Amino acid sequence: MILSLFRRSRPDTISTLYGMIVAQARLPVFYRDYAVADTVNGRFDLIVLHLALVLDRLTEDGVLDPAGQALFDLFCQDMDDNLREMGISDLKVPKEMKRMGQAFYGRSKAYIDALGERRALVTALSRNIYGGAPSALANAPRLADYIGQAVGDLKAQDRAAIIEGRLAFPDPAAVPVPIA
Repeated sequence: MILSLFRRSRPDTISTLYGMIVAQARLPVFYRDYAVADTVNGRFDLIVLHLALVLDRLTEDGVLDPAGQALFDLFCQDMDDNLREMGISDLKVPKEMKRMGQAFYGRSKAYIDALGERRALVTALSRNIYGGAPSALANAPRLADYIGQAVGDLKAQDRAAIIEGRLAFPDPAAVPVPIA
């Protein structure tokens, strides 16, 4: 009986956690003050960025926590659902999902590999979030500073609390604009 209650609540916890990641990625400040393109691709990129940071926190000794896997699975289901809502045909959805999966893994690896080296992180953000646009020069360094704060905040949070759906990201509006 208790185990079945736990199993029923687990998906709700993962949904809550995923919802928090999406809500953070959809904050208007990223699109207004950080100049991230307010497009399907821009939104996807910010979700991937935040999800990658949380999944990295839920990985210990190279092993992803089962809750992290469930979180990634929910992300994939959400992307599949969104493609279908956008009118992508059933025959094209698998191809698009493969492309999105490759984008997720490539971007995640670039971000996680660059953590701790600001210049490398700015380069990865300039390429992936800003697509090399001129706005990257002014905004990627601030986004890198935000990520640095987010990583620090995530490390300070108890893994079990995160898995239970208690997640906190820094306020991106409070991150100062770097002086050039």
